[in-house]
Amino acid sequence: MQLKYTAVWTAVTAVALIATAGCGTRAAEGTAEAVDGADAIMAALGRATDRTEQVGSAEVRMTTSMGAGAPVAMDGTYSWGDGFAFDVLMDTAAAQMQQLQDDPKMRMLFVDGAYYYDVDPQSTGPLEGKEWMKIDGSAVFGRKGAQALSGSAGSPSASMKGLKYADDVEDLGPESVNGEATTHYRAVVDRKGMGRYKEAYGNEDNLFGSLTGGATSITMDVWVGDKDLPVRMIQEIGVMKVTMDFEKFGRTAEVKAPPAAQTGDLTEAIAEAGAAL
Repeated sequence: MQLKYTAVWTAVTAVALIATAGCGTRAAEGTAEAVDGADAIMAALGRATDRTEQVGSAEVRMTTSMGAGAPVAMDGTYSWGDGFAFDVLMDTAAAQMQQLQDDPKMRMLFVDGAYYYDVDPQSTGPLEGKEWMKIDGSAVFGRKGAQALSGSAGSPSASMKGLKYADDVEDLGPESVNGEATTHYRAVVDRKGMGRYKEAYGNEDNLFGSLTGGATSITMDVWVGDKDLPVRMIQEIGVMKVTMDFEKFGRTAEVKAPPAAQTGDLTEAIAEAGAAL
Protein backbone atom coordinates (compact mmCIF):
# COMPACT_ATOMS: atom_id res chain seq x y z
CA MET A 1 0.00 0.00 0.00
CA GLN A 2 1.31 3.50 -0.88
CA LEU A 3 1.16 5.06 2.56
CA LYS A 4 2.16 8.60 1.55
CA TYR A 5 -0.71 8.61 -0.93
CA THR A 6 -3.10 7.19 1.63
CA ALA A 7 -1.92 9.65 4.28
CA VAL A 8 -2.85 12.68 2.18
CA TRP A 9 -6.39 11.53 1.46
CA THR A 10 -6.90 10.29 5.00
CA ALA A 11 -6.14 13.83 6.14
CA VAL A 12 -8.52 15.36 3.60
CA THR A 13 -11.45 13.11 4.46
CA ALA A 14 -10.82 13.20 8.19
CA VAL A 15 -10.55 16.97 8.33
CA ALA A 16 -13.67 17.35 6.25
CA LEU A 17 -15.67 15.99 9.14
CA ILE A 18 -13.79 17.51 12.04
CA ALA A 19 -13.41 20.96 10.52
CA THR A 20 -16.54 22.25 12.22
CA ALA A 21 -14.72 22.14 15.54
CA GLY A 22 -14.62 25.92 15.74
CA CYS A 23 -12.70 27.86 18.35
CA GLY A 24 -14.80 27.61 21.47
CA THR A 25 -12.01 27.40 24.03
CA ARG A 26 -10.40 30.79 23.54
CA ALA A 27 -9.95 32.72 26.77
CA ALA A 28 -12.57 35.40 27.46
CA GLU A 29 -10.00 38.15 26.91
CA GLY A 30 -11.01 40.36 24.01
CA THR A 31 -14.47 38.85 23.61
CA ALA A 32 -16.31 42.06 24.46
CA GLU A 33 -14.41 43.95 21.80
CA ALA A 34 -15.03 41.23 19.24
CA VAL A 35 -18.80 41.42 19.58
CA ASP A 36 -19.12 45.15 20.31
CA GLY A 37 -21.68 46.68 17.99
CA ALA A 38 -23.06 43.30 16.91
CA ASP A 39 -25.37 42.50 19.82
CA ALA A 40 -28.35 41.58 17.65
CA ILE A 41 -26.26 39.25 15.50
CA MET A 42 -24.67 37.57 18.49
CA ALA A 43 -28.05 37.17 20.19
CA ALA A 44 -29.42 35.39 17.09
CA LEU A 45 -26.35 33.18 16.85
CA GLY A 46 -26.58 32.49 20.58
CA ARG A 47 -30.13 31.19 20.17
CA ALA A 48 -29.01 29.01 17.28
CA THR A 49 -26.11 27.68 19.33
CA ASP A 50 -28.39 26.72 22.21
CA ARG A 51 -30.89 24.99 19.92
CA THR A 52 -28.17 23.11 18.06
CA GLU A 53 -26.69 21.88 21.32
CA GLN A 54 -30.11 20.72 22.52
CA VAL A 55 -30.96 18.55 19.51
CA GLY A 56 -27.72 16.58 19.85
CA SER A 57 -27.54 15.04 16.36
CA ALA A 58 -28.30 15.61 12.69
CA GLU A 59 -28.34 14.03 9.27
CA VAL A 60 -25.93 15.89 6.98
CA ARG A 61 -24.74 16.20 3.41
CA MET A 62 -21.23 17.50 2.93
CA THR A 63 -18.66 18.35 0.28
CA THR A 64 -15.00 19.16 0.79
CA SER A 65 -12.74 20.89 -1.71
CA MET A 66 -8.98 21.28 -1.47
CA GLY A 67 -8.80 23.82 -4.29
CA ALA A 68 -7.79 21.17 -6.84
CA GLY A 69 -9.32 17.89 -7.96
CA ALA A 70 -12.91 16.75 -7.47
CA PRO A 71 -14.67 17.70 -4.22
CA VAL A 72 -15.22 14.80 -1.82
CA ALA A 73 -18.94 14.18 -1.20
CA MET A 74 -20.20 12.61 2.04
CA ASP A 75 -23.51 12.01 3.76
CA GLY A 76 -24.56 10.46 7.04
CA THR A 77 -25.09 11.39 10.67
CA TYR A 78 -23.35 13.51 13.26
CA SER A 79 -23.93 12.94 16.97
CA TRP A 80 -22.79 15.22 19.80
CA GLY A 81 -25.20 14.58 22.64
CA ASP A 82 -22.69 12.43 24.53
CA GLY A 83 -19.31 13.09 22.96
CA PHE A 84 -18.73 13.65 19.27
CA ALA A 85 -19.12 10.84 16.72
CA PHE A 86 -20.15 10.40 13.12
CA ASP A 87 -21.10 7.69 10.62
CA VAL A 88 -20.93 8.70 6.95
CA LEU A 89 -20.57 7.39 3.43
CA MET A 90 -18.11 9.15 1.16
CA ASP A 91 -17.33 9.04 -2.56
CA THR A 92 -14.46 6.55 -2.88
CA ALA A 93 -13.19 7.80 -6.25
CA ALA A 94 -13.29 11.50 -5.32
CA ALA A 95 -11.28 10.71 -2.19
CA GLN A 96 -8.94 8.60 -4.34
CA MET A 97 -9.24 5.67 -1.95
CA GLN A 98 -9.92 3.03 -4.62
CA GLN A 99 -6.80 1.14 -3.60
CA LEU A 100 -8.58 0.28 -0.35
CA GLN A 101 -12.21 -0.07 -1.41
CA ASP A 102 -13.75 -1.29 -4.68
CA ASP A 103 -17.23 -0.07 -3.81
CA PRO A 104 -18.11 3.43 -5.08
CA LYS A 105 -19.00 4.43 -1.52
CA MET A 106 -16.73 4.01 1.51
CA ARG A 107 -18.11 4.07 5.03
CA MET A 108 -16.20 6.10 7.59
CA LEU A 109 -16.74 6.37 11.34
CA PHE A 110 -15.32 8.65 14.00
CA VAL A 111 -15.50 7.29 17.55
CA ASP A 112 -13.49 8.25 20.65
CA GLY A 113 -10.97 10.33 18.70
CA ALA A 114 -10.22 7.71 16.02
CA TYR A 115 -11.26 7.34 12.38
CA TYR A 116 -12.39 3.98 10.98
CA TYR A 117 -12.55 3.29 7.23
CA ASP A 118 -14.51 0.29 5.93
CA VAL A 119 -11.97 -1.26 3.55
CA ASP A 120 -11.59 -4.37 1.44
CA PRO A 121 -9.43 -6.93 3.28
CA GLN A 122 -5.88 -6.83 1.93
CA SER A 123 -3.76 -9.85 1.11
CA THR A 124 -0.70 -8.64 3.04
CA GLY A 125 0.32 -6.02 5.57
CA PRO A 126 -1.52 -4.59 8.58
CA LEU A 127 -4.89 -4.79 6.80
CA GLU A 128 -4.51 -8.45 5.86
CA GLY A 129 -7.92 -10.03 6.34
CA LYS A 130 -9.27 -6.89 8.06
CA GLU A 131 -12.57 -5.16 7.35
CA TRP A 132 -11.64 -1.81 8.92
CA MET A 133 -8.67 0.56 8.91
CA LYS A 134 -8.17 2.60 12.08
CA ILE A 135 -6.28 5.89 12.23
CA ASP A 136 -6.08 7.88 15.45
CA GLY A 137 -6.64 11.63 15.12
CA SER A 138 -3.10 12.27 16.32
CA ALA A 139 -1.78 10.97 12.98
CA VAL A 140 -3.62 13.79 11.18
CA PHE A 141 -3.48 16.71 13.63
CA GLY A 142 -0.52 15.83 15.84
CA ARG A 143 -0.83 14.92 19.50
CA LYS A 144 -1.67 18.44 20.74
CA GLY A 145 -4.04 19.09 17.87
CA ALA A 146 -5.91 15.84 18.48
CA GLN A 147 -6.22 16.71 22.18
CA ALA A 148 -7.67 20.10 21.22
CA LEU A 149 -10.30 18.36 19.10
CA SER A 150 -11.24 15.80 21.75
CA GLY A 151 -14.60 15.40 23.42
CA SER A 152 -17.47 17.14 21.62
CA ALA A 153 -15.23 19.74 19.98
CA GLY A 154 -16.08 18.63 16.45
CA SER A 155 -19.82 19.18 16.74
CA PRO A 156 -21.85 21.87 14.96
CA SER A 157 -22.80 23.34 18.34
CA ALA A 158 -19.09 23.80 19.12
CA SER A 159 -18.71 25.63 15.81
CA MET A 160 -21.60 27.89 16.70
CA LYS A 161 -20.07 28.61 20.10
CA GLY A 162 -16.81 29.51 18.42
CA LEU A 163 -18.45 32.37 16.52
CA LYS A 164 -18.38 34.60 19.59
CA TYR A 165 -14.60 34.71 19.29
CA ALA A 166 -14.70 36.15 15.77
CA ASP A 167 -13.14 39.53 15.09
CA ASP A 168 -15.59 40.25 12.28
CA VAL A 169 -19.24 39.13 12.25
CA GLU A 170 -21.77 40.20 9.61
CA ASP A 171 -25.49 39.78 8.97
CA LEU A 172 -25.70 39.29 5.19
CA GLY A 173 -29.48 39.22 5.16
CA PRO A 174 -32.22 36.77 4.16
CA GLU A 175 -31.54 33.94 1.69
CA SER A 176 -33.37 30.79 0.60
CA VAL A 177 -31.33 27.59 1.13
CA ASN A 178 -32.71 24.18 0.16
CA GLY A 179 -36.17 25.69 0.03
CA GLU A 180 -35.96 27.18 3.53
CA ALA A 181 -36.01 30.83 4.51
CA THR A 182 -32.78 31.64 6.34
CA THR A 183 -30.59 34.49 7.54
CA HIS A 184 -26.99 34.40 6.34
CA TYR A 185 -24.23 35.25 8.82
CA ARG A 186 -20.47 35.38 8.24
CA ALA A 187 -17.67 35.38 10.80
CA VAL A 188 -13.88 35.46 10.55
CA VAL A 189 -11.71 34.07 13.35
CA ASP A 190 -8.03 34.98 13.18
CA ARG A 191 -5.15 32.88 14.42
CA LYS A 192 -5.15 34.30 17.94
CA GLY A 193 -8.87 33.60 18.18
CA MET A 194 -8.31 29.91 17.41
CA GLY A 195 -7.01 29.35 20.93
CA ARG A 196 -5.70 25.82 21.33
CA TYR A 197 -7.24 24.83 17.98
CA LYS A 198 -4.34 26.48 16.20
CA GLU A 199 -2.42 23.33 17.15
CA ALA A 200 -4.74 21.46 14.79
CA TYR A 201 -5.40 24.01 12.06
CA GLY A 202 -2.50 26.46 12.14
CA ASN A 203 0.44 24.12 12.70
CA GLU A 204 2.34 23.33 9.50
CA ASP A 205 4.14 20.46 11.23
CA ASN A 206 1.10 18.18 11.34
CA LEU A 207 -0.39 16.37 8.35
CA PHE A 208 -3.32 18.73 7.99
CA GLY A 209 -1.11 21.81 8.25
CA SER A 210 1.21 20.45 5.60
CA LEU A 211 -1.74 20.36 3.18
CA THR A 212 -3.11 23.83 3.94
CA GLY A 213 0.15 25.61 4.75
CA GLY A 214 -1.16 26.31 8.24
CA ALA A 215 -4.38 28.29 8.53
CA THR A 216 -3.99 31.94 9.54
CA SER A 217 -7.76 32.42 9.86
CA ILE A 218 -11.06 30.56 9.58
CA THR A 219 -14.02 32.02 7.71
CA MET A 220 -17.40 30.56 8.60
CA ASP A 221 -20.74 31.23 6.93
CA VAL A 222 -23.89 29.94 8.59
CA TRP A 223 -27.47 30.11 7.35
CA VAL A 224 -29.94 29.97 10.26
CA GLY A 225 -33.55 28.94 9.68
CA ASP A 226 -36.77 30.02 11.40
CA LYS A 227 -36.40 27.28 14.03
CA ASP A 228 -33.09 28.78 15.19
CA LEU A 229 -31.17 25.86 13.71
CA PRO A 230 -28.44 26.00 11.05
CA VAL A 231 -29.52 24.96 7.57
CA ARG A 232 -26.04 25.23 6.04
CA MET A 233 -22.49 25.86 7.24
CA ILE A 234 -19.47 26.66 5.08
CA GLN A 235 -15.97 26.87 6.53
CA GLU A 236 -12.84 27.95 4.73
CA ILE A 237 -9.54 26.92 6.34
CA GLY A 238 -6.57 27.76 4.16
CA VAL A 239 -7.21 26.13 0.75
CA MET A 240 -9.87 23.83 2.20
CA LYS A 241 -13.58 24.58 1.87
CA VAL A 242 -16.15 22.46 3.72
CA THR A 243 -19.87 22.80 2.97
CA MET A 244 -22.37 21.07 5.27
CA ASP A 245 -26.14 20.98 4.72
CA PHE A 246 -28.36 19.80 7.56
CA GLU A 247 -31.15 17.49 6.43
CA LYS A 248 -32.78 16.68 9.76
CA PHE A 249 -32.05 17.21 13.43
CA GLY A 250 -32.82 14.74 16.19
CA ARG A 251 -31.66 11.54 17.79
CA THR A 252 -29.67 9.18 15.59
CA ALA A 253 -28.35 5.68 16.20
CA GLU A 254 -25.34 5.34 18.49
CA VAL A 255 -22.02 5.18 16.65
CA LYS A 256 -19.84 2.31 17.86
CA ALA A 257 -16.27 1.39 17.02
CA PRO A 258 -15.88 -1.78 14.89
CA PRO A 259 -14.70 -4.98 16.65
CA ALA A 260 -10.97 -4.88 17.34
CA ALA A 261 -10.48 -8.28 15.71
CA GLN A 262 -11.73 -6.85 12.40
CA THR A 263 -9.58 -3.72 12.59
CA GLY A 264 -6.05 -2.98 11.39
CA ASP A 265 -4.38 0.03 13.07
CA LEU A 266 -2.38 2.22 10.68
CA THR A 267 -1.95 5.19 13.00
CA GLU A 268 1.82 4.95 13.31
CA ALA A 269 2.38 4.17 9.62
CA ILE A 270 0.21 7.08 8.47
CA ALA A 271 1.89 9.48 10.92
CA GLU A 272 5.32 8.47 9.58
CA ALA A 273 4.18 8.74 5.97
CA GLY A 274 2.63 12.14 6.63
CA ALA A 275 5.81 13.41 8.21
CA ALA A 276 7.67 12.52 5.03
CA LEU A 277 5.34 14.49 2.72
